[in-house]
Amino acid sequence: MPSQIYQLGFIGAGKLAGSVIRGLVRAKFCPPGEIIASEPNEQTRAALEREAGTVLTTENAEVAEKANLVFVGVKPGMVLGVLGEIASGLENKLVISLAGGVRISNMEKVANARFMRALTNTPSAICRAATGIARGNRTTNEDVDLAKKIFGAIGVVVEVAESQIDIVTALSGSGPAFVYTIIDALAKGGAKLGLADDVSTPLAIQTVLGAAELMRETKMSAEDLVKMVVTPSGTTAAGLAVMEKMKTSESLIAAVEAATRRGQEMAKENA
Repeated sequence: MPSQIYQLGFIGAGKLAGSVIRGLVRAKFCPPGEIIASEPNEQTRAALEREAGTVLTTENAEVAEKANLVFVGVKPGMVLGVLGEIASGLENKLVISLAGGVRISNMEKVANARFMRALTNTPSAICRAATGIARGNRTTNEDVDLAKKIFGAIGVVVEVAESQIDIVTALSGSGPAFVYTIIDALAKGGAKLGLADDVSTPLAIQTVLGAAELMRETKMSAEDLVKMVVTPSGTTAAGLAVMEKMKTSESLIAAVEAATRRGQEMAKENA
């Protein structure tokens, strides 16, 4: 491994961290060779090296020592243990945890680094991330500006208090799975009534994509956009009546609430 200093380092390069890496390379945030990531899984390393061209290693300590900024992308239950093992290499560095359910105060007890948290999602791989960041007791304004620059390169980023980060985890982190479930249900509805899968699925995907883009660009409320589609006694009104009867909105709100509660429980488990 060349004895150089890397701009960005990742401890763990699995599903979420790997998506962030791919997004940063896609956005040309920095040259791929300025990103180093440690990952124990050989297949994951090979795929990331092939797709993103970043530097891969199996040693967490190497990333901690050689990267200016370190992202922690391991599973929540592993975060504090991993930080303890590489604490000497993180001295006075900016460290951004991508894990849900691990509080900054607990990370600050393990290593003398400037900790932040960033809760993002897998669409970061295509620069369509929704990210919430939270600062810690040692975080500087320059650290926050840098975090916003990094995550702004791969999507939308907002700063929240850490007390709200579990909500961001539920809404943005878990949210894609909720949306995929909706897309799948729409496609299955079309297929049930006679459309071929290769017709129904692309229509469902584009419908959700188009609706989201229209809402983003026009900045109209969901209520007003619904009114644009509905005509009295029409097809949309009939469908919405069934959704209301089956409490579709309430179930999605409850899903966000349940995911948030789980994040809060994880924080207690990983204290």
